[in-house]
Amino acid sequence: MRKQYSDSDMTELELQSLSTNVGVEAIGVDLATINEKTHSAITRALDQHSSVLFRDQNLTPSDLVAFSRRFGDLDQAPVMENGKTAVPGYPEIYIVSNIKGDDGKPIGSLGSGEAVWHTDMSYLENPPDISMLYALEVPSDGGNTTLCSMAAAHDELPAYLRKRIAKLSIKHDGTYNSGGFLRKGIREDRDPMTCEGQSHPVICAHPRTGRPVLYLGRRRNAYIMGLERKESEKLLNQVWDFATLPQYTYCHEWRVGDLLMWDNRSTMHRREPFPAADRRLMQRTQIRGREQPKPMN
Repeated sequence: MRKQYSDSDMTELELQSLSTNVGVEAIGVDLATINEKTHSAITRALDQHSSVLFRDQNLTPSDLVAFSRRFGDLDQAPVMENGKTAVPGYPEIYIVSNIKGDDGKPIGSLGSGEAVWHTDMSYLENPPDISMLYALEVPSDGGNTTLCSMAAAHDELPAYLRKRIAKLSIKHDGTYNSGGFLRKGIREDRDPMTCEGQSHPVICAHPRTGRPVLYLGRRRNAYIMGLERKESEKLLNQVWDFATLPQYTYCHEWRVGDLLMWDNRSTMHRREPFPAADRRLMQRTQIRGREQPKPMN
């Protein structure tokens, strides 16, 4: 249930809570015309709530890139399943869509199926700090995006489990994307012990706030470094089962014109499947990671 949210440090924004542990909606903001004071208030809201929603936007690709760039340098869009990279003229904008072009090939990535829980591009040494998803077309049913607070999950993790993972690291698989597709140029490997990936601490210090957060990436092909595979799988299942409990999540039902931004260092997200015959067209930008995830001191 939503309720009005107020904070004396955020007088530039009218905020409404989206859930108990993650997400607020900023009311009446035009992202194409914001000033520096409003941008600073958005940054504070993001640091406190890990995700900010803006409704009823009408953004050109140039507007989307300009707003995104306020938060840092942008990653260039990765190569999509169709071999293309991005919106023409805007290499920073990645297309997430099931729509097919005149040639019968998808114009974007991830199709209409489920996208499992993940943190964007956590297989990199310096994963993205922030992701933004802007809705241009939405299906009649499904396709919702659910966020999960890794800060709240950490704080309520059973003490024995938090102690068990405190000094451990996870290898984050770089073989498959969140839709289960093999990444371009990567060899097929379904073994967590041998697949390509990057190691990060299970518990990290948030790069801006210093708050402890779980950093799990995605479950497929994950491996806790130094453990036997069976022990790693058991421990990962315990942490994932707790971290994704409903009380730590917010499910977003998309409308055209929504822009949802989230902190990649303090959330995971997933997407529900939707009817393949429906059209879904989203544009995504990502803020380049400034540093590698670091353990708590």
